This record gives sequence, structure tokens and C-alpha cells, in this order.
Amino acid sequence: MGSPEGLILLDPFPRRLDRIFDAPTRARLERLGRVLWHDGSPAPAAHLDAHLPDAVALIGQSPLDRARLDRAPRLRAVFNVESNFLPNLDYAECHRRGIPVLSTAPVYARPVAEMALGMAISLARRMHEADAALRAGRERKDDNHDSFLLHGKTLALVGHGNLGRALVPLLRPFSPELLVHDPWVHPAVLREQGLVPAGLDECFARARVVFLLAASTSENAGRIGAAQFARMAPGGVIVLASRAELVDFPALLAEARSGRLRVGVDVWPEEPIPRDEPGRTVPNTLLQAHRCGSVPEIQPLIGQLVADDLELILAGLPPQRCQPARLETVGRIRSRPVGAWSLGATPPPGRSG
Repeated sequence: MGSPEGLILLDPFPRRLDRIFDAPTRARLERLGRVLWHDGSPAPAAHLDAHLPDAVALIGQSPLDRARLDRAPRLRAVFNVESNFLPNLDYAECHRRGIPVLSTAPVYARPVAEMALGMAISLARRMHEADAALRAGRERKDDNHDSFLLHGKTLALVGHGNLGRALVPLLRPFSPELLVHDPWVHPAVLREQGLVPAGLDECFARARVVFLLAASTSENAGRIGAAQFARMAPGGVIVLASRAELVDFPALLAEARSGRLRVGVDVWPEEPIPRDEPGRTVPNTLLQAHRCGSVPEIQPLIGQLVADDLELILAGLPPQRCQPARLETVGRIRSRPVGAWSLGATPPPGRSG
């Protein structure tokens, strides 16, 4: 597809080129245009400004305001390979100029979904606690007394984007009833998929396990708190797998500390996680350090999705593999830049990974 034309400009930091572009994908990009590879640090502003006039594609998270876009008359696509929609880009102007802004977020859906299911099972059966007790010589014959099966239980998903859509097929063998709350998805769409549209409070009141999978937006930040947690039956499970900003984090920890609920956490209000983060020592929790999606084998898929969609765009066709920024909703998303620590780098001194 396509023929070599123009410049493909890379600014992938905090991603590393050797992780996201394997040799075949590099070769594909080089057949599509002249590739200006850059790695190891954010591209300097002068470097970007010098090459934007010839760029047909920008692969990276570079700031793009109106003035920068004016310097890029040939630009036909922007690919965020960090996999967020960040507030450093003029989305309205890109939309007006017909420049799709695309994220490689879909590559993380399956690994996060698998981990979220695994965390839910471990919390329901207290697998991680039994392992720790056995290693410490504290195993008990009755330590299964409050375990439960996911099979046959009502389960709920808060959020039906990439993560929710990937988790649903994994949950169907367990549950006859999957509740979904997502105000950005029409209830008819959910019903067509065999799902039950539900209010936020209903999800907590009816489900034995609630998966928190939504993006952080201007509408939902901190909305899930003590009122929702109180509706959940004792012994219920909450798995926080998308963004910590969704919840009142201290209230979530308080439910686990009280013993009323069991909580799985992969994302934190501050990352890297401070040494003195209270959540480190709260019982009835299963804790991860933002690693649900960090599986090495999926990293090359980032580059493959970019190459697939760039082939389509340069051939005059719409992108089909990456997630497009939709003008109606992208301004409501409150994504933070993903730090190098979250992508597998060594945490700075005084922090823990």
C-alpha cells in the first residue's frame, strides 16, 4: 500500500524504538517514506520545527499547537505511541485540517483484561494471601472459609472502552449477567452485545465483583467513592485497573482496611508510588505497580498498528487499527503523561517500583 512520499518524523519518548519497532516493521515504515529515527529522549523543539514542513506523519507525543501545525502543511497523521490522548495538542485544529490523531492504546486491552480477571479470581479465593501464609508457616485449614466462585455471580464493568471490550469475552463463561456502566456508550449498543446497561450505583449494589476500567475524564474524576462502596455487599471485590483518578482513593483503602471489601489496585494517585504510600500496608488488597499492561510481547504491536494505519492513510483510506481521537470526547479526557517508570524503567531514588 502507498508509495514513498515525504518524511516520517519520530519522537517516541518515553517509548524506546527497539521495543516498539521490530525489524520487519522498520522496513515497512522505510518503504512508506524517509524515516527520521529519534530515540532515548524527547526530540528537541528545534529538531521538530526544522523537519515538520516535510513531515507526512508524526509518530510520538510532541506538543502540537496551531503554530506548529502551520509549519506542517503536509502532515496527514499523528500517532501517540505512549497510548494516551494528552492535552498538548490542538485536536480541534487537527480535526479541521483532516489530520487524524491516533493512539496505540488498543494493544494494552488484552493484557490488562487478563490481569484484571486474574486479580479478581485471586481476591475471591484469597490465593495471594494463602501463598504468603504458607511461605511464612502460617497456613490454616480454614483459610478458605470466605472464598467464593466468580461462576454464577453478577459481575460489573465500569467503562466499556478498549479494556471493557477485551474483558467481556473473558467473563462470559463465569457470569450469566454482565452489568456495564458507560455514559459514552448507548444502552442499545450494550444490549446488542448481550450486556446489561446499568447505573453506577446499580453496578455496586448488584455485582459481587466490580471492574473499574474507564478513562479519567472531566465528568468522572473522583466520582466513585464511599457512597458507591457502601452499596456493595460485604465480601465484594473491586479491581481498579484503569486510572486511580476515578475513585476517592482513601475511601477505597478504608473499605479494604475495614475488612468489608477486597480491593485489587494496579494504578495509583502518584506514580512512581511513594515509599510512604498508605496503601502499601492495607490488608484485604492485591497490589500491583501499574504493570497490568506491561507485557514485553505486546510492545512490537505498537509499531505494527502504526505501520498498518499509516499504510492505509497514505493510500487514501481511513485508519482502522489505532484508536482515533474523537473531537466530541477527547477534550473531556484527563490523561496524564505515562512516565518512563511505568514503562519499565528503573524508578528514581526515593521511589519504589
